[in-house]
Amino acid sequence: MMNIKLISAHGRVATRDRILDAAEQLLRSGETADFSMRDLAAAAGVSFATPFNYFGSKAAIMQALSARRIGEMERRCAAMTMTGDAVGDAAACVLSAVGVAVAVLLEEPVVNRHVIGSLGGPQVEVGHVAERSRALWAAALGDFDGVRPALMAVARAHLPDYLALGFRGCISFWVAGEIGDADLPGRARAMAAAVLLGFVRDEGRAGLLTVIGL
Repeated sequence: MMNIKLISAHGRVATRDRILDAAEQLLRSGETADFSMRDLAAAAGVSFATPFNYFGSKAAIMQALSARRIGEMERRCAAMTMTGDAVGDAAACVLSAVGVAVAVLLEEPVVNRHVIGSLGGPQVEVGHVAERSRALWAAALGDFDGVRPALMAVARAHLPDYLALGFRGCISFWVAGEIGDADLPGRARAMAAAVLLGFVRDEGRAGLLTVIGL
């Protein structure tokens, strides 16, 4: 019975991934995110009802694609930490995480603009993008090394949210075409440095000001 349950669970995950892979392919080949669920089912090689059974709506599929991106950012940031590539205080680790997050987006700019843009309007079903993004930046901040002791409680409570909001602002302007691909890494790093500036100890401010360009 246990093996049957495991096989069934594995099959559901495989089908779910196949649907998401097909959605990415449709986004990759189209000029807009306006594909139909019938097109998606055909591309995934499943029945018309299957995407609805697994996700419920197209909006939920786009939210799942967004979660895929954040999951990849989390995986790479965790790998960077494990290998020691992310070294330094909290500010340095956040700037490294910004580089990772931007690199994930720029690997598939067409697909990622469609995914992020689709989540920019009112959603019938509230997703968990903000929650996942906050968790990403909280992990990057780690033990908040280098933060002013007097501001530690405020930083722990709010700094991950500020970074999540700032990063979303950057990529929203990127989706709209107001920030180009080549400019996104620098603009995102400068945003993070500006958010961090008021929280770090005096000895950490000069490096952040350099990132900002001052």
